[in-house]
Amino acid sequence: MDETRIREQIEELRHMTVGQLKDKYREAFGETSRSNHKQFLFRRIAWRLQADVEGDLSERALRRAAEIVEDGDLRVRAPKGFSPENARAGRPHAMDRSNPSRDWRLPSPGALLTRRLDDRQIVVKVLEEGFEYESRRYRSLSAIAREVTGTRWNGLLFFGLAERRDA
Repeated sequence: MDETRIREQIEELRHMTVGQLKDKYREAFGETSRSNHKQFLFRRIAWRLQADVEGDLSERALRRAAEIVEDGDLRVRAPKGFSPENARAGRPHAMDRSNPSRDWRLPSPGALLTRRLDDRQIVVKVLEEGFEYESRRYRSLSAIAREVTGTRWNGLLFFGLAERRDA
């Protein structure tokens, strides 16, 4: 297959839907992709098309990758409760990641979150499931932030429980 044909195939990928890309991914890799991210699927399939024609990784690179995978002391997860940022910031409530259904950045149920907005003091109580603000229950902090500001906010950012990551 020549370079022009590869370019044509890659260009065809650009106009496919996510569903079509997932089908193409299954053809190219022999397995179903768990991702629904269009750009990810596009890049992986384009890489596979090029690798099939131009050749895959070198034998040396494949051996090195295998060595890395076999590394027995490779730790996949940090120890329970470990979070150096939160320990330095003095936020012990944010260190418990043992309950995966609960966001580890949230304080324990019963804690109060406060935020000053203009001339108002916003006080939210953390519940076992959800939040309470002005005697009403909310499923998310974002819903409360939206209510008090009238604009879309990430609730964790609004209450200072997360930092904005600029891309």
